[in-house]
Amino acid sequence: MTSAVIVAAGKSRRMGGNVDKAFLHLGSKPVLSYSITAMESCRDVDEIVIVVRKDQIPATRGIVAMFGCRKVKAIVNGGLNRLGSVRNGLAATDPDATTLVVHDAARPLVSPELISRCIRSAIVFGSGVAASKIYDSVKTSVKGTTIDGEVNRDELWAVQTPQAFRASILRKAIAAAPDKDPAITDESAAVRLNGGEVRIVPWGFPNLKITVSDDLATAARYLQL
Repeated sequence: MTSAVIVAAGKSRRMGGNVDKAFLHLGSKPVLSYSITAMESCRDVDEIVIVVRKDQIPATRGIVAMFGCRKVKAIVNGGLNRLGSVRNGLAATDPDATTLVVHDAARPLVSPELISRCIRSAIVFGSGVAASKIYDSVKTSVKGTTIDGEVNRDELWAVQTPQAFRASILRKAIAAAPDKDPAITDESAAVRLNGGEVRIVPWGFPNLKITVSDDLATAARYLQL
């Protein structure tokens, strides 16, 4: 059994003001709905738990009802940070789930195919994390005004979501992860910190994360809205 956790409880600071990007409209639908319907359509996902801010729980229920998402088991309140939100989401999943997949609602271009690839990697190898190869020349800059050094791009990958893991691996890693460790930016970091290996699932198609307002227009072009 595979349980999916969609995380949509962020504060969206880089969008400016008190904006909740998961509930902004992308075309005629809220950003969050794209991730929910992708998980709903994925044959490898058995249940869905959605994590949102407490004040957005009623709106999320409305989205679930509007799009007829039958796999949604629970809508839960987010934590103080991403790690806390993932913990809350995992706590609401079926304890008998053998595979867990976590996805950021801010990535509306996710497809059922990508979700399945990550889940199947987790079943075989214990983990499967969506990532794309970085082809740009990457530099370091301490002050942000001049280039201080180069980074070998042959070893660089942009890690995204979904991120899928054998349930025992992810539950143990998230439970053990320090609450305020800045190095834990996603589930793969928590798993590696706990001694686990993280398998890359290469993905060459756009999997944009909505971070700033211009990203909405870019996502709309990819979706042909």
